[in-house]
Amino acid sequence: MARSNLKPNMEITERFINYTKFDTQSDDSSESVPSTPKQLVFAEYLKKEMEREGLSDVEMDEMGYLYGTLKANCKKKIPTIGFISHYDTSPDSSGKDVKARIVKNYDGGDIELSPGIVSSPTKFPELKSHVGEDLIVTDGTTLLGADDKAGIAEIMQAMCWLRDHNEVKHGDIRVAFNPDEEIGKGAHHFNVEKFGCEWAYTIDGGDQGELEYENFNAASAKVNIKGVSVHPGYAKGKMINASRLACEFCAMLPHDETPETTEGYEGFFHLIGMQTSTEAAKLSYIIRDHDRDKFEDRKAFFEKCARIMNEKYGEGTVEVLLNDQYYNMKEKIDPNMHVIDIVLQAMMQSGVSPKVKPIRGGTDGAQLSYKGLPCPNIFAGGVNFHGPYEFVSVQVMEKAMNVITNICEIVADYND
Repeated sequence: MARSNLKPNMEITERFINYTKFDTQSDDSSESVPSTPKQLVFAEYLKKEMEREGLSDVEMDEMGYLYGTLKANCKKKIPTIGFISHYDTSPDSSGKDVKARIVKNYDGGDIELSPGIVSSPTKFPELKSHVGEDLIVTDGTTLLGADDKAGIAEIMQAMCWLRDHNEVKHGDIRVAFNPDEEIGKGAHHFNVEKFGCEWAYTIDGGDQGELEYENFNAASAKVNIKGVSVHPGYAKGKMINASRLACEFCAMLPHDETPETTEGYEGFFHLIGMQTSTEAAKLSYIIRDHDRDKFEDRKAFFEKCARIMNEKYGEGTVEVLLNDQYYNMKEKIDPNMHVIDIVLQAMMQSGVSPKVKPIRGGTDGAQLSYKGLPCPNIFAGGVNFHGPYEFVSVQVMEKAMNVITNICEIVADYND
C-alpha cells in the first residue's frame, strides 16, 4: 500500500505521481459500492490531503464519495460552483504497481518504456503534439491512471493556488471525488443536493483544450442463448448449438457500425465479451449513439434480431436484456450555455485553444446533468487512456489547473 509523504502545496507533478501509486481499479462484475475496497484506501488518503491543504466541510460517505469546500474569500454574492473527478481506474489494464516516470523535454522520437516495449509516434501520433514537453509515462506493463487522477491533481493544485493567492476573489468552490466512473456508476450515488452547486465541471477529458458537452446515449445489452446439446453423430434435428447461434446473432448486426469503423457522431454496437458452449452462450454488448432517436432505433433493432432467431429456433432460445446507462447531456446543457461560455473565456485567458467536440463515450457529468447539475467535461490532459501507452504532459496538467482557477475568477464577476 502506498504511504503518504504529503507536504503542503506540493507541485502538481509530485501530487499526480503520488496518486498513481494507489491501485484503484473498479470492477464491473461487482455489486458493492465502491466496486472494489481498494478504492477506499485512496479515498481515505485524499480525505486527509484535502483537510491538510485547508479545505473545509471535508467528508466522505460510506460509499467513498468525497466532498469538500474552498470557502469564499469575499462578501459579494457569487454562484457556488464545483469541480469533480473520479479516482477509480479502468478494469481494462492493470493499475497495480504503476511505475510512473518523467520524460523531460520530449524530443519527438520513440520512448522506450521498458526493454522491448516502445511508445512510438508512428503508432501514437498524438505524441507529436507534445514535443518539448515533460511527459509522464508508464513502464509499459500497467496503465498510468491519468484518467482521472490527473483531474484530481489539477483540482487540488488549483484549490491550493487560490488558497495562496487571496487577491484572486472567488465564491464558495466545491470539489468532489468519486469511485466507479469507469464502470458507468460514478454518479449513481453522488449527492447533488449535498454538493449544493448551481453548476459544475468534471475534469475528466483528454488532451489540451478539449471541452465536451455532448456524449453518447448509452445502453448495455446482454444476450443469453439456450442451446440443446446432443451427441454430434446423432444431432440432426435435435441439436441447437448455442456457440453457432452466438455467431449468427453477431452476424445480424451491421458490420460497419462498430467502434473500429465509426467516428464523430456515428453510433455503434460493440461486442465486449463472449462465453459460449454448445448448451449456452452469453454475449455482452454496449450500444451507443449521440442521437436519441437513433439510439432507440438501435435498441429496437437489437431486440428484433432476437425475435427473428426465436422464430427460427424456438421461443425462449434467445433472450435480450437491455439497460440504459446514461443519456446525452447536451439536452441539459443547451438551456445553460453560460457554463460553456465561462469555460471558453477561461481557456482563452489560459492560452488554450478550445477544442469543442462530442465525447465518444460517457462521463459522470452526463448523469449529473440529468440529476439537475449542469456539468460539462474539461480536459485533464491524459492520452491513450486505459492502457500501458497512456501518458500525460506536465505542461498540459498545469494548463488545466490554470483553466480551473480562471473559471473561479470569472464566476466571481458573474452577477456584476
